[in-house]
Amino acid sequence: MADSPAPRRASMLLGMDTASTPRNWVDVTRDAATGVETIRAHFSGHAYDPHYHEEALVGVTEQGLQEFSCRRRLHRSTPGRVILIEPGEVHDGHAPAAEGFTYVMLYLPTGWLAETRRLVAAGDRGTGEVGFPATLADDARLAEAIGRAFAVLRAPEMPRLARDAALDAMVAALEPQLADGRPTGAGARRAPRAARRAREMLHALMAEDPGLDALAEACGAPDRFQLARAFRAAYGLPPHAYLVQLRLTAARRLLSSGNAPASVAATVGFADQSHLGRWFRRAYGLTPAAYRRLCTNVPDRGAAAAP
Repeated sequence: MADSPAPRRASMLLGMDTASTPRNWVDVTRDAATGVETIRAHFSGHAYDPHYHEEALVGVTEQGLQEFSCRRRLHRSTPGRVILIEPGEVHDGHAPAAEGFTYVMLYLPTGWLAETRRLVAAGDRGTGEVGFPATLADDARLAEAIGRAFAVLRAPEMPRLARDAALDAMVAALEPQLADGRPTGAGARRAPRAARRAREMLHALMAEDPGLDALAEACGAPDRFQLARAFRAAYGLPPHAYLVQLRLTAARRLLSSGNAPASVAATVGFADQSHLGRWFRRAYGLTPAAYRRLCTNVPDRGAAAAP
């Protein structure tokens, strides 16, 4: 049996210091068989704007002090600490020290994670929802398993059996950090009815341009200010920022299927490709064209100049 194809990779240098050496960089790969994405990145200063992912995120800080906000508090991760972020949890990134920080992260699709947990445990593992009681963990076994899975997924010579074994071992090591498949962060909070209704409407109107007054009236909120406060308290972002994240999430799905950035921008509601590019880079650290290329190996003609 032939080995599976090597993971595709996209790299981007995000800044240059006065010595003309890379300051901020992001290196991403995607495993076609599982959909698991791996990222290794280095940042000094601002890293990411607040955003969320559909996948479960598990990673390790390699170097420096890594700061990020999640679950309404500031977290500080040092080398060897494990980072655990549930699907849908809003988080950002910042380097408080001049030397910055380096980290590795695996993005685990929830369906793949649920099935792998079931197979590893040889039994039912509940609904498939992912819950992490803690955002940071001092778990040397899990940190080592994440590092091993990361390295194996990035080794083109590794056979599929070795990659599967490394991922299975990582999921087994992750089990003690999971909360029986129940979300414990933003997904566990009960949102007010108006906020829930507004969220449903934003999903339905993702590519449109709804106004906050009209949204508040349709949701039965007293006014737009109370709706905005309730929405942010429930979901970690104001309605407009949440809508941008919906569009970015949809853009990731379309780009990973090979759609061109310009058509994706129009489909999900961005003004144009440049508008999509600015938001995409602020949230994920690379351009839409680079992300599409790593997922499909299809170059985007003329996309090199896109932001």
